[in-house]
Amino acid sequence: MLFQNTKTIFSILLFLSISLSGFAQTIHYKISFPAPQTHYAKVEIEVNDIPKDKESLDFVMPVWAPGSYLIREFAKGVESVTSDASITKTSKNVWRVETKGKSSVKLMYDVYGFEHSVRTSFIDASHAALIPTSIFMYVDGMKNETATLEIEKPSYWKTISTSLKNKDGKENTFEVPNYDILADSPIEIGNQEILTFEAAGVKHSVVMYGQGNYNKGQITKDMAKVVEAATKVWGENPAEDYKFIVHNSKHGGGGLEHLNSTSLVVDRMSYGTERGYLGFLGLVAHEYFHLWNVKRLRPFALTNYDYTQEQNTNLLWIFEGFTSYYDELLLTRAGFVSEEGYLKTLSGNISATENKKGRHVQPVTEASFDAWIKAYRPNENSGNTTVSYYGQGSVYAAMLDLMIIEATDAEKNLDDVMRYLYNEYYKKQKRGFTDAEFQAAVGKIAGKPFPSFFENVVYGTQMPDYATYLGYAGLKLMVGENKSKATLGIRTIESGNNLIVRSTERDGAAYKQGLNVNDEVISADGFRVTSNGELSEILHYKNVGDEVELVIARDGLLQNLTIKLEADDTRGFEIQKIDNPSKKQQKVYKKWMEKK
Repeated sequence: MLFQNTKTIFSILLFLSISLSGFAQTIHYKISFPAPQTHYAKVEIEVNDIPKDKESLDFVMPVWAPGSYLIREFAKGVESVTSDASITKTSKNVWRVETKGKSSVKLMYDVYGFEHSVRTSFIDASHAALIPTSIFMYVDGMKNETATLEIEKPSYWKTISTSLKNKDGKENTFEVPNYDILADSPIEIGNQEILTFEAAGVKHSVVMYGQGNYNKGQITKDMAKVVEAATKVWGENPAEDYKFIVHNSKHGGGGLEHLNSTSLVVDRMSYGTERGYLGFLGLVAHEYFHLWNVKRLRPFALTNYDYTQEQNTNLLWIFEGFTSYYDELLLTRAGFVSEEGYLKTLSGNISATENKKGRHVQPVTEASFDAWIKAYRPNENSGNTTVSYYGQGSVYAAMLDLMIIEATDAEKNLDDVMRYLYNEYYKKQKRGFTDAEFQAAVGKIAGKPFPSFFENVVYGTQMPDYATYLGYAGLKLMVGENKSKATLGIRTIESGNNLIVRSTERDGAAYKQGLNVNDEVISADGFRVTSNGELSEILHYKNVGDEVELVIARDGLLQNLTIKLEADDTRGFEIQKIDNPSKKQQKVYKKWMEKK
């Protein structure tokens, strides 16, 4: 009964976070940039209509940004906090303002933003890219109150781009239905170029900051195809004037999904090559698929955001892994990648999954749960102990898709599972789903459960039965081994003329025989080595079982090590079509690729 009541409460909160409107606006946010070249913004929060019996208000700075599962301690950028009433800092990210009968109070502070990523805010003389959880506090107990946001920009910045709606036709004032929506609405302020297109009945804007070698007509045409392909999976598109906020930079930096927009950091020259352009479209597909998968359809643990602490879930392998699966598959369905190209990509994903030492240690569900402490905080031993819920989740999604198609005689696929979950939990029950409810949904659509797959593969570390699952579609998995290659089992990094051990593979030669991370390899068999290439050349002429004499520096002291080389256990996986597939195999393959 307590569990059911908890679900009811979370259902109401999710509904409020997405749909609340029509209440009196009691909170007014104002942000200004008097000296943006210093990377600071000034924030003012005014709270009105405070009940007379309210003695204090707690202003809270979030510690993380939804979609990026790491405690980032955004309060570290806050300084010069003042108020028109008595104020006390009560914890690392909470400031308490004494109201004592006041009907309104103001809180003012400066916030520093100079980290160029999709998860954090960046302010300089050319623009401000704001991730709201790193800029705006909320009032504890008032997250569901409506508010307004006023943006006072320098005169030389001409445009404000955000998914928030303008209030009363004012270009610099916006409606904030509640804090969750503010938190999920990145803001770009500057002189960005705006491209527009319509797809799936929805207006889309591409907000381009920075120069890039993109073709305006081609990019909007191709992004529209991605939007249509993604919408087809779900059966409807909940967006309204969706914003792609793209920062064209020297180096790409990924993307972060939001409720009605996304922030992307893209290599400005990547549009000019086939590989780079497909990478951009894949990023667009990934973040756009999140419009449904995790922004509306959520794990139960994330039904309502708690901005003050971690919210662990076993299900990121679905919300990120499945999204990764679809961002690749959608490019094939939309005609950008051939079926052979997709199979090559899936082969690479299987290789990456099965060659990771951590896949024998950490289930993908545990990787999901521990994202906060492991995925976003990798160290030199992570490859030996962890897996990627993105990559491994995408592989498991592909196998599950094939299992469902085969079980339903090609009548249903993973799309049907996603649509069912979306309609049942987001639209009907207005809450996230649990682990058990996901498995039940798969069983409902497939007509049978897959207990062994979930128990042994998803919640365990067993290798999927690739031969059987791929065989459903008339495919086979070829496995190549390289056991004749002798290796130390290390990864190195070059630092000037120094070759440093970056990581050692579990149960490899170096791991077992004492060559350590951070050791500098000075020579091998008497030859000076300053690069990975020079070391590889020496090892190239060695056989498995041969020894190599190393001189290393560890903590400033020289040491001699003799390492007996072992066989490289890396395997290559390649998916190939079988000769003469049966009619059912052809039918499964056609359904998988959504061939008409």
